[in-house]
Amino acid sequence: RKPSGSLTSAATRSSTFDVRCGFCEPLGCCRNPLTAMPKVRTSKTKFPEGWELIEPTLRELETKMRDAEADTHEGKRKCESLWPIFRIGHQRSRYIYDLFYRRKAISRELYEFCLNEGYADKNLIAKWKKPGYERLCCLQCIQSRDHNYQTVCICRIPKKNMEPGKIVECTHCGCRGCASGDSNSSELKDDDESAQK
Repeated sequence: RKPSGSLTSAATRSSTFDVRCGFCEPLGCCRNPLTAMPKVRTSKTKFPEGWELIEPTLRELETKMRDAEADTHEGKRKCESLWPIFRIGHQRSRYIYDLFYRRKAISRELYEFCLNEGYADKNLIAKWKKPGYERLCCLQCIQSRDHNYQTVCICRIPKKNMEPGKIVECTHCGCRGCASGDSNSSELKDDDESAQK
């Protein structure tokens, strides 16, 4: 008697989704936050000028990332266990972005080094430079295929278009609102102009 084909297909499906995270496999537009750690530092790595100024902050964020990964998930929903990891990854990318585009404190060479070495998410930063995405929390929130009715996440809806007092919380990363219209418009204008240069 031949074994049931459902077991084989289930095993094949599970091995397929174990290779990459389920939400970035089709497009490859974002990385699994659990594996999105910076590359291992070796003696052959050549650091650009100014690295010693930002290294302590990046090392501190890297330590927080490891603590978040090792933190217990007891008493949390399945989606909540990844929220701290998403937030630290967002904070690290925003730190590099602000240093280069807003404060002009680092060189382009150092900026590109940080992107290539995995200290910041270059796909997320590319979205921040576009109008309307200046405060985007994560790439998954704008992928319509991951949401009901082929729309975007609820955190992308401006607060003025929602019921007063309604608490919004994204199930993917825990964001409570990242629509561009919710922040200071002059700040976003300056940020957008600096990013276009």
